Amino acid sequence: MEHIGSSYNGATKFGRMEGEGEYTFPTNTRYVGEMKDGMFHGKGVLYFPNGSKYESTWENGIAKQGTFTFADGLQYQEKDWSYCNGYDRRFYTERCNGLRPAGKSQITDLHPPRAIPDGCYDCGDGFYNPSTRVVTAYTGRFLRSADDQEHEWIVRTCRKAWDEWTRLLQYLSPLHADSWMTFELVHETSLMLDQGLGSGGQGS
Repeated sequence: MEHIGSSYNGATKFGRMEGEGEYTFPTNTRYVGEMKDGMFHGKGVLYFPNGSKYESTWENGIAKQGTFTFADGLQYQEKDWSYCNGYDRRFYTERCNGLRPAGKSQITDLHPPRAIPDGCYDCGDGFYNPSTRVVTAYTGRFLRSADDQEHEWIVRTCRKAWDEWTRLLQYLSPLHADSWMTFELVHETSLMLDQGLGSGGQGS
């Protein structure tokens, strides 16, 4: 096992895992539970580095029936899954603790959100650097290199370290579009005044 970066601590029989034990993968994912003939067999739990876990009944290394629980305690349901659907966009912690006051809304399930390193994205299980295409855990440990598909998904959907102005006019109703254009005009005017370029900036 040590040759592939894994480790085992527990009972053995004839040099193979047998009985209760803990198997740790090179990724630091841990299996804790029953073993038989060198395989996961019986009741056991996979603990992932991000805090989530998968509890299952295993047969000869194959999970037969199990439950996945996210790090924040949300339990995945194969049927009647109501979390983060088209009708309810709240984070799980908002469902548990209620919504925060207006102007102080959560932007991630964790509040306050993690600080993202400059130039990087928060992709859910770590930070992604688009320059190196490497995902590192929040602790700084290397997780993986992103392929083209994951890179495109992260850049398109994940929270980034910097703010950007975006134009939403094509998605707004005429009433909201008018309000948005008024807001942009006020914003641009305030920038001009800050830079001394307003009506009183020159020639007064």
